[in-house]
Amino acid sequence: MPRPVVVGLDGSRESLAAADWAAREALRRGLPLRLVHAWEGGTSAGEPGLPELAAPRYWSQRILRGGLDRLGESYPQVQLSADQVPNSAPEALVAVADEAELLVLGSRAFSGFGGFMAGSVALATVARATRPVVLVRAHQRPESEHLPDAEGRPSVGTPYREVVVGVDPAHRCEELLAFAFESAMLRAAPLRAVYTWQLPFLPAAAEAKARKAVGGAAEHALRTVLERWREKFPTVEVHALALEGRPAVQLTQAAGDAGLLVVGRKARSARIGTHTGPVAHAVMHHVRCPVAVVPHT
Repeated sequence: MPRPVVVGLDGSRESLAAADWAAREALRRGLPLRLVHAWEGGTSAGEPGLPELAAPRYWSQRILRGGLDRLGESYPQVQLSADQVPNSAPEALVAVADEAELLVLGSRAFSGFGGFMAGSVALATVARATRPVVLVRAHQRPESEHLPDAEGRPSVGTPYREVVVGVDPAHRCEELLAFAFESAMLRAAPLRAVYTWQLPFLPAAAEAKARKAVGGAAEHALRTVLERWREKFPTVEVHALALEGRPAVQLTQAAGDAGLLVVGRKARSARIGTHTGPVAHAVMHHVRCPVAVVPHT
């Protein structure tokens, strides 16, 4: 049985944009879409009848019914289902993510800086999920994934924007590159693989020589790690960039015109905390396009 694409709904503009994005992703992947809403209602036999649970249960059902109606009308080809999950939002989302191909969440705007703040629920979920999690901002529309037309107008009839992936050849990145290459292939979009490097502190006289050597080694390492994936996905147009600078800064800049940014997160066994790694944490806050965070070993 195929894993579904799962989206968390809470009725916000961000979650509705995430649901639309998830429906399009389910179409691209040929997978069903599961809508979930978390509420902290009880699970024992006597609790469903408690008066204090009637209102949250009603709003949970209403949010899911509204999502089903809206997506069913806009994306009739997608197989839809919906579930109430009686648990706190992070606990519920981590649990459903384990059974998903990927989990999609809305991400609220970070006022004034053009980036976004993931919010405590999204951060806690990303930090613990064992499957890829995609964060989507409220402004995302179908045309946001595509290049503008010849006159610079938004369009859904133009090619997809490129997929950008941050790569560190020094670490295992099979899950990360598999997700990035598959995402690019499904969109017939170019893939830009970015590896950043920095020089250690050196005397000025040695900097130029060291920069050439370190930059050359970085380019070779990146080409080497991509070689097998180029062979596995021969239809994907790949651009490999080894850039000097801080990873979060370079990835944020590289994703400025992208349709999707893919970054990795070291999988942790801890059950608490919101540790996503400095690069993933930074891009989740500042990149405008959808961000996929892929856990890896």
